[in-house]
Amino acid sequence: MINGLSLFSNVGIGELFLNDCGINIVVANELEDDRVKFYKNVYPNCEMISGDINKHYDEIIEKAKKKKCKFLMATPPCQGMSVAGKRDYSDSRNTLIIPVLNAIRDLDPDYVLIENVPQLLKLRINYNGKYDTVEKIIENEFGDIYHINKNKIINAQDYGVPQNRKRAIILLNKKNKWEFPKKNDKIITVRDTIGDLPSVEAIIDGNTNYFEGNDKKIEECKKIHKWHVPKEHSIRHVEIMQHTPTGHSAFENEFYYPKKMDGTRVKGYNTTYKRMEWDKPAPTITMANGVISSQCNVHPGRKKKDGTYSDARVLTIYEIMRLFTIPDDWKIPDWATDNFIRKVIGEGVPPLLIYKIVSNLDGDNNE
Repeated sequence: MINGLSLFSNVGIGELFLNDCGINIVVANELEDDRVKFYKNVYPNCEMISGDINKHYDEIIEKAKKKKCKFLMATPPCQGMSVAGKRDYSDSRNTLIIPVLNAIRDLDPDYVLIENVPQLLKLRINYNGKYDTVEKIIENEFGDIYHINKNKIINAQDYGVPQNRKRAIILLNKKNKWEFPKKNDKIITVRDTIGDLPSVEAIIDGNTNYFEGNDKKIEECKKIHKWHVPKEHSIRHVEIMQHTPTGHSAFENEFYYPKKMDGTRVKGYNTTYKRMEWDKPAPTITMANGVISSQCNVHPGRKKKDGTYSDARVLTIYEIMRLFTIPDDWKIPDWATDNFIRKVIGEGVPPLLIYKIVSNLDGDNNE
């Protein structure tokens, strides 16, 4: 086993399968208390250092050295650069790549994996008196010590994850070339992943039986998995999605389009109020995966005899877990709320993707 350090750990989603490929994360750091608490619930044997990485940096590195960490995984916040966010390049969170670079220098690990949105590569920062892109700085600072992967943009859908999720992943390896593994021959779709689960409708204003018989369906869904429970939505949103076909946006509807309370048409893009498609991977699952009006979050649905479509709701947490390749026995603490779980998943990394990449440390299965 190789001991590892995890920075910006969130709740450890990307780490779920690391043990299976010989990596044992023994030291971790996360800023937010609720995420720290969740992380400890999943990884009770890992030494979690809670708080601002800049304030606790020396402590983190000291403990990682004591535990002989030779693997470093870092997933710094990306909201300042994300396409789904404001793309504010002056966002202070964008500079959090700097302590990651310092950790590579000070810890001197054998292997490094940095994950972020593709925009990270072109983000310009000041490091050691030089102003350049993150990609160039890493090459200039560490290129003489490490093999660095050439292709740094990856799509999770190419590696068995049923989600169209493009990311930048930078790999550093002292011993061998470490590139992305060969792509899968088959793309896994939404139908492949959640098509076996029964239809269930949204909860309306706290009423599980607004749609007749739905309360019984919800109880059956809970037997499948504790978190296979539909989210509560307004009848206004549910009604327009009932009249929206699979793969389409409610903005395309002639009458059942998004409206304000006074009936005025809502302005927006056709990527919102939109159902997923059955026979493609899911779109990128974001932090806003619990909102019908956000980007392509609605269940694909099935056409009913009356011409409307079932499952006029966002995905359940369990459905999202499947699309994220999170195992069914993931240790979600009892205190975690629906919104909190959705947020940390949306900010996470599909664990199957990390597993595939880290399993290729020796470079034998490169593209």
